[in-house]
Amino acid sequence: MLGTHKLWVGGTIAALVIAGLALALAPRLGNSAKGPRDGHKPPVPLEFLPSEVVKPALAAMPLVVEFSGPLVAPRTATVRAKAPGTLLALTVAEGTRVRAGQPLGDIDLAELQSRVADRAAAVEAAQVALVDAERQHAANAGLASQNFISPTALQSSQAKLDAARAQLKSAQAQLASSRVGIREAALVAPIAGIVGKRHVVPGEKVSAEQPLITVVDLATLELAGSVGTHEVSRLAPGQAVQVRVEGQGETVTGRIDRIAPAAEAGTRAIGVVVVLDNRGERFRAGQYAQASVELKDDTRRLNLPQSALGQASGQDFVWTVENGALVRRIVITGRRDPAHGRVEVTQGLAADSQVLAARFDNLKEGAPAKVVSQRAGSGASAAAPSAARL
Repeated sequence: MLGTHKLWVGGTIAALVIAGLALALAPRLGNSAKGPRDGHKPPVPLEFLPSEVVKPALAAMPLVVEFSGPLVAPRTATVRAKAPGTLLALTVAEGTRVRAGQPLGDIDLAELQSRVADRAAAVEAAQVALVDAERQHAANAGLASQNFISPTALQSSQAKLDAARAQLKSAQAQLASSRVGIREAALVAPIAGIVGKRHVVPGEKVSAEQPLITVVDLATLELAGSVGTHEVSRLAPGQAVQVRVEGQGETVTGRIDRIAPAAEAGTRAIGVVVVLDNRGERFRAGQYAQASVELKDDTRRLNLPQSALGQASGQDFVWTVENGALVRRIVITGRRDPAHGRVEVTQGLAADSQVLAARFDNLKEGAPAKVVSQRAGSGASAAAPSAARL
């Protein structure tokens, strides 16, 4: 009975050992049976259509210098009170069109008028004094010819006559000045244009040189902008400028009138003034405008669509397909053509490179990639382009 039990235990142990060996050898035998074809599959290459890949182009890229600023009316005149008084009336309102010399209102000039009357009386008194001096001098001249008075007395009489004449001239000049003051104090439009603002209302007491009305001539407008010191040397007075005014769909042509001789303090910008013909009064002073000057280019430059460029850490880069793999190349850019969406590439790219035309998500450098005429299926397609273009 004991022997039978030992044989049963030994048989059990042997069976367990054989089962363990079978389990250990099973994976190896299975691998050898499957063969290399059933191992890890190689990664599926990304497929890009020809419309998603571009090659750098050679083309002239005109340089565009842009600047902006508000439109101002250089012919703007302010009517000021030339004498203190009470504003009696204003006959024009804001937006009223006026012509040069047109009366704009009335101001009480009682003080000036009294001054004119006073100086007119002074002229009359000087004329009387002159007549008396002339009569005295004539009598003294007759007495001197008969040696009844000394030559010194005659000279004194002549001096009094000269003083009377001078006094009359002075009184006449003061009277003329007062009359000019009254004439200048009249409220008339100095230029033809549109009333831009009324600074006072009738009934107010005004002082000398106080602004009353502003008249604006819109026939010519100016755009005052700033250009960087590295670009201003390319500009010159007389150059044509394309100006786009806010609220207007089309551009109009202006010209550079003048360029400041020095940069503005604390900046690297130089003022540039563009003159815009506005005889139809299509634009208004104060509107914001964008100006651009296109400078011709005689050089053919390597360029790409702007959408092909990405930027990271302050560096521009593009994705290229080279030898069946994606390559991320750092590039140096130059001129930009916003109108056509092109960017010059000065370094980092060959003329025959295959460049992804747009930015794609989840691209990795070295990943397999190829350009195909048609994708085999959705499983082998490239990542969807990002909606955000550069």
